[in-house]
Amino acid sequence: MELGGEPIASKPVLETEGLTFLRQTVGSALVDYGWYILFGGIATYLLIQRLAGSLRQSREDAPDATADPAMVVRQQEAVVAARLRMQEELDAQAEKYKEKQKLLEEEKRRQKIEMWESLQGGKSYKGTLKRTQEPTVQASASSAAPKPEKRPMRRSDYNPLSGSSSSGSCAWRPGRRGPSSGGG
Repeated sequence: MELGGEPIASKPVLETEGLTFLRQTVGSALVDYGWYILFGGIATYLLIQRLAGSLRQSREDAPDATADPAMVVRQQEAVVAARLRMQEELDAQAEKYKEKQKLLEEEKRRQKIEMWESLQGGKSYKGTLKRTQEPTVQASASSAAPKPEKRPMRRSDYNPLSGSSSSGSCAWRPGRRGPSSGGG
C-alpha cells in the first residue's frame, strides 16, 4: 500500500507481539515492585557517591610521587619531635604526681606514728590530730571573713524538759498510765 508515493512497511507480527509482551512484563513488574526499585536505585546512587567521595579523599591524602621527598621527611621529623615533646611533658607530670603522692604517704605515716605514741603515753590521739591540723585551719580562717559571734537561740534559764520556765505557769504533764476509768 502506498501513501504519497512511499510504501508503508508493516511491522512483523513477532516484533509487535514481543513489544506487547515486554510492555506487559515491565508494566506488571513496575506495578508490583515499583517502590522497591525506586528506593533501591536511590540507595545505589548514594552508595556510589559516598564511595567516590572517599576514594577521592584517599587520593588527596596519599602523598604524591611528585611531592618533594625532603618536605615529606621534614613533616615526619616534625611529627616525631612533637610526639617526643608530648611524651616528655607527660613524664614530667607523672613524676610530679609521684612526688606528691610520696609526700602525702609520708605525712599519713607521720600522723600514725604520732597517734601511736600519744596512745602509748596515755593521751588521746584526737588532740594530736587537732594540733597537726591547726596550721591549715588557721591559714584558712585568716583568709576568710571574721565570723560573727554566736548568740543563744533561747534564754539561758529556759529548759523545755524541766517544766519550769521563768515566765509561765503552763506546764505539760503526761497523763496517767493504766486503764482508763470510765464506765458506766
